[in-house]
Amino acid sequence: MIHVCSLSRLQETVDDTGARHVISLIGDEARVERPRGVAPENHLWLRLHDICAPLDGYVLPDEAHVTGLLQFVRGWDRQAPLVVHCFAGISRSTASAFASVCALSPHRDESSIAQALRRASPTATPNIRIVSLADQLLRRNGRMVAAIETIGRGVMAEEGTPFRLELE
Repeated sequence: MIHVCSLSRLQETVDDTGARHVISLIGDEARVERPRGVAPENHLWLRLHDICAPLDGYVLPDEAHVTGLLQFVRGWDRQAPLVVHCFAGISRSTASAFASVCALSPHRDESSIAQALRRASPTATPNIRIVSLADQLLRRNGRMVAAIETIGRGVMAEEGTPFRLELE
């Protein structure tokens, strides 16, 4: 199972879930410490910002970031939960959790995964650039983007509440 949270709730979420793998999607503007109980090889830090178009001084999510994400989740042994977080737990992390479930459950319909995401988190507003790149890499032919567009923007919030997504 995949858990999603904000940076401020990272250690708490790892402790509560027993997670042993973590993906951090956050620019260098915040210091990320590997949570206690997570081995260095089980922590992927993708340094990127929550933007969808180039912006001076910011790191645009690119194909290499999403390729790294997909390789990491495919290498996850699933013996313990995985935690995905960004600064607020609303955009980068929700896009990455959605992409991860699509990658690990190729038989699942994108719309059903997007609907599960919306039920789990009313604030989820997945970064569409991350979703689009994952859609291309997973050869989902635009269905991932369409599914996220269908659920629309989440409820405005400064920080999302931690939630989980099932793989099946």
